[in-house]
Amino acid sequence: MTSRSGALVVVGVDGSRSALDAVRVAAREAADRHRPLRVVHAFIWPLFDIPLGPTPGGPPDGGLRHQAELIVADAVAEAGKVAPELTVTGQVVDGASTPVLLTESRDAALLVLGTRGLGGFAGLLIGSAAVQVSARAGCPVLVVRGEARADGPVLVGVDGSALSTEALGFAFAEAAQRDTGLLAVHAWLTPAPIGPGDVLPLVYDVAAIAAEEERVLAEALAGWSARYPDVPVTRRLVSGAAARVLVEESKAAQLTVVGAHGRSALGGMLLGSVSHAVLHHAHSPLAIVRHGTA
Repeated sequence: MTSRSGALVVVGVDGSRSALDAVRVAAREAADRHRPLRVVHAFIWPLFDIPLGPTPGGPPDGGLRHQAELIVADAVAEAGKVAPELTVTGQVVDGASTPVLLTESRDAALLVLGTRGLGGFAGLLIGSAAVQVSARAGCPVLVVRGEARADGPVLVGVDGSALSTEALGFAFAEAAQRDTGLLAVHAWLTPAPIGPGDVLPLVYDVAAIAAEEERVLAEALAGWSARYPDVPVTRRLVSGAAARVLVEESKAAQLTVVGAHGRSALGGMLLGSVSHAVLHHAHSPLAIVRHGTA
């Protein structure tokens, strides 16, 4: 978990139902961390040089600027209902959503976003801002799908890389904070046949491969288990595609944690293939941890 001194939990809002779901989750996260909550609305209209105030002859409280201020005020009020003792501030920040949120993430402990904003296309499973921000944010990003559940473990995907080590650290801290267990999943695939007549058992020792994958998972967990002795850990080694396995396991989790690999060689992919797929299909809120942000 990010431990930047004085860092806030930040939540982005746009007036959508998804954003209010995110506000409620963000308020609980901030209260549990004993950190203030900052509500931010990215106000893009000044970039288009159009009138922002009331129309001539219209009500004095009309106009785009006032509407944006109402969005923030409603979100601040909603956060106060969830955590009355929480310090909550709100601001309308001029600019497009992605650059505004990336700037906010530089000094935040956690950035919370909803999955679908008002400007999304119906066919998209997740707002484009959430995808782009998750890939480049300066802090862990929590993407909320509806109301978070209070039961179930924290689920984390482990592949033995340095990035999954950071995701593990975040996941252990979250499990300790939530007083729940950790489910660490390592998915692996046996090599596919390379041609007709290729008999895998004669070429690959499946048992040896499984034993090596078990070693990778055990070594990845060893140091963190010692650091968080009160967090019960379940290890699960699964043969299958990592994204599919994590999505399935997320059905019973209260939080899913994955590492993000940033921009890939494919222009359309802003996250690693696994984190990108899980981001679109996870059944629980999803925390995405980039290198150096946890």
